Formats: sequence, structure tokens, C-alpha cells
Amino acid sequence: MIPIALQLYTLREVAEKDFRVILKKVSQIGYTGVEFAGYGGMEAKDLKNSLEELNLKPAGSHVSIELLMNDLKNVIDYNLEIGNQFIVCPWQKYTAKDDFLSFAKVLNEIGKKCHDEGLKLCYHNHSHEFKRFGGVYGLDLLFENTDPELVDFEIDTYWVEYAGADPISYVTKFGKRASLLHLKDMERVGKDFAEVGTGIMDIRGIISAAKLAGTKWLIVEQDKCKRDPFESIKISFDNLKKMNV
Repeated sequence: MIPIALQLYTLREVAEKDFRVILKKVSQIGYTGVEFAGYGGMEAKDLKNSLEELNLKPAGSHVSIELLMNDLKNVIDYNLEIGNQFIVCPWQKYTAKDDFLSFAKVLNEIGKKCHDEGLKLCYHNHSHEFKRFGGVYGLDLLFENTDPELVDFEIDTYWVEYAGADPISYVTKFGKRASLLHLKDMERVGKDFAEVGTGIMDIRGIISAAKLAGTKWLIVEQDKCKRDPFESIKISFDNLKKMNV
């Protein structure tokens, strides 16, 4: 069974109220870990203590490319202190093939500095990386031009599907470099976000591929919830728990 975490971006509208209370509710639902998109203003030592008290593990942390380029030492120090292994670049803008090739070099450089400190850099996709250049997707350019020892990937399976590609094929292709997976589901009409197990995504097939690939974390994320977000993340967790056997 692959451990299940929650990307806390899902709870961003309530996370500012009391970050520790949010973590406690996530733990009570049954999640093993959390992935950060900010730390609720907490000092690293306090966050580490809270995670330990709540029996939660850090599954990753989304950090903007601006911080990765301009404040990497502090990013590394903070994540080392809280015990987080995976630093995730969540977004980059591209307009041409050369943008992907040049950014692959940037990822290698940042990845080397993370690697030297015992951390792993990952890149998280959306749908815009699926523009073709000579028949090759931009995401594949990043995959092929980054050092496998320095850069892994967090495959967002929803955005792969949204772009018209096959999430299972991508998990299989990226193999052990698919260290992290974002799981969310898609409504049949309009491609709106849905709780895991309630939409049209082949979640079971994705999990099977992830197990073969050696994926370290299955991470639930729902960019927008049509119900109370705590209800949404519980539905996703309960459904995913049944499939992830």
C-alpha cells in the first residue's frame, strides 16, 4: 500500500485560521501525510513538533520557482528541519521549445543543490506542458533533458487527462522518477474537479501503475470543491483507501 497524503492547497481557504487545527483534522480523517503549499506561518521546529504529535509525515512541499532560485538555502534548511524529502516546483510558464530546454537546465542546477543536502527536487505538471514540439510534448522534453539523479516528477494525473494524454502511460514511462502522484478526479461534464473515486478517471489503474513504478506518495488534491472541503477530502480518502490495497 502506498501512503496517502493531502496537498494542503485543497484547504487554502480555511488554512489561514489555525494551521495546527487544520493538520489535526487531516490526521483525524486518516491521512498519513501532508504536502505543503506554505507553512501557515509556523516556525520549522513548531511545525515539526506538530507533525510528530499528530502522527503526520511531510510528503512534499510546493515552492515557487522564484524562491527556489533566490532563496534556496532557506528553503532547504526549513525542509530539512521538518523532515521533508521532496521539494516540488509547482509551475513554470513556457512559450517555445527552447523554454523547456533552458528550464531543464535550471531544474538540474537546483536539483543538484537539493541532492547535495539529501533532498530530491520534483517538477509538478499542469496541462500546458502538453504542447507538442515536433511531435514531442513539452513535459517529455523536461523528462529527457533533466538528470534522473537530480530531478524527479510529481505527476498530476488530472492535468494529464485534461490535456488529452494518458496518466497511466505517463506513470509507467516515468517509472521510478514518478516519485509523487497527485490524485484528483474529473466530472464527466465540463471536466470539473471531483472527489477521488466519483468521476471518470481510472484511479485503480493509476494506482496499479504507481505501485509498479515505485511511487512514494499518493497525494490527494482538489483544486476546487463544490462542498465543504473537509467533506471532500474525507470522501477522497475513504474511496482511495478502498482502492489502494
